[in-house]
Amino acid sequence: MPIRYHIAGRRAAEIAASVERGIRDGEIGTGRQLPPVRALAGRLGVSAATVASAYRELRLRGLVSGAGRQGTTVTTRGPVTPRGRPHFAPGVRDLANGNPDPALLPDLRRHLTAIDPAHVLYGRPAADEALLELARQSFERDGVPSGHLAVAGGAMDAIDLVLSSHLRPGDRVAVEDPCYSGVTDLVAMLGLVPRPVAIDDSGPLPDSLAAALEGGTAACLLSPRAQNPFGSVLQPGRAADLAAVLRRHPGVLLVEDDHAFDITQAAAATLCFEERPRWAQVRSVSKSLGPDLRVAVVAGDPTTVARLETRRLLGAGWVSHLLQRLVVSLWSDSSVKALVAHAAATYSCRRQTLLDSLTARGIAAHGRSGLNVWIPVAHEDATVQALLQRGWGVLAGERFRINAGRAIRVTIASLEVDEAESFAADLAAALAPRPSRLA
Repeated sequence: MPIRYHIAGRRAAEIAASVERGIRDGEIGTGRQLPPVRALAGRLGVSAATVASAYRELRLRGLVSGAGRQGTTVTTRGPVTPRGRPHFAPGVRDLANGNPDPALLPDLRRHLTAIDPAHVLYGRPAADEALLELARQSFERDGVPSGHLAVAGGAMDAIDLVLSSHLRPGDRVAVEDPCYSGVTDLVAMLGLVPRPVAIDDSGPLPDSLAAALEGGTAACLLSPRAQNPFGSVLQPGRAADLAAVLRRHPGVLLVEDDHAFDITQAAAATLCFEERPRWAQVRSVSKSLGPDLRVAVVAGDPTTVARLETRRLLGAGWVSHLLQRLVVSLWSDSSVKALVAHAAATYSCRRQTLLDSLTARGIAAHGRSGLNVWIPVAHEDATVQALLQRGWGVLAGERFRINAGRAIRVTIASLEVDEAESFAADLAAALAPRPSRLA
């Protein structure tokens, strides 16, 4: 079906800008084919070389992909603006923000005064050796190979560096469905094509992963625990089945996002093995030590880690050594370790209390680990608005899902036990069918 949007321009830059506007405004949707080069050139009265140059610019920017005689196809929703969090009126209980509970984060003041303030100049190693050693111990405890490590500026920075180091616009990436919206926004910004993988409480479904990896998928991005927004935990049996699927696709880059490894009590299996040619696991301190500490450590195969370090060197250079030293100080403090363990237990209690309260009212929900509970509903927007009227702010599931069913996401990080009962009661009332006017 031909696009109805009117592409305009006389120069390559003008034509490219016109197509970009159409993609951004939703007039040219994902998967739509642009007119053939010669056909558009004839309509605009320009040379085929001019249109080809415009299409080449769009490909380089990740907006379209070329597939030879199959034409030029839109691969993304266009220039992506990350989807922000809603702002609620005073008095509305915010269960949408995704933040950890500030009361469960360590006090940084003593550690800030204790770290070495010495300057680090150009030419020094990018990573703090003490940080790498502590991270190595953490990876090895969970069976993740730790021979090659790198430091990044948070989990999303690490994922960005890993994907952009291996992939190019138009490549397909298997992602969980539902999936953290920051991941799908990043995939779109890089010009990659998401392939949804259905999940349940035990992780990705093997048959769905197998289907997503067919046809030249280049990468697979999964969360072994605290999956956002679903809260699944990869179980050993499921991991074995998924590993069997991945063995049939040795060229696929595997990325595990273990962003909440230290604030969940769930032990997770891993699909990262030394014999896999391309893999990475990412661990961040944002949930346990604070979102402003933009530090993540990446374990991976030698090529992936080397490419990540090279791209970082050509960009930001390195993550501040002051931040790295601060994380070392926090990770080395027994009282901080105890606080993080307490936080993990508290989050588990809050999450389970909400799940139990929902179950008692016949409301199905998911959330085996992490800071979120995923609650299937028939009507997302109506449920969100009904809860808002009752003083609760939650997120509609639309931003997280590709093919998954409708739902709402509730962040339990600061949800006290007595609040869980009130929320469950209000949600039950919001979901109750309205009586017929004729009754």
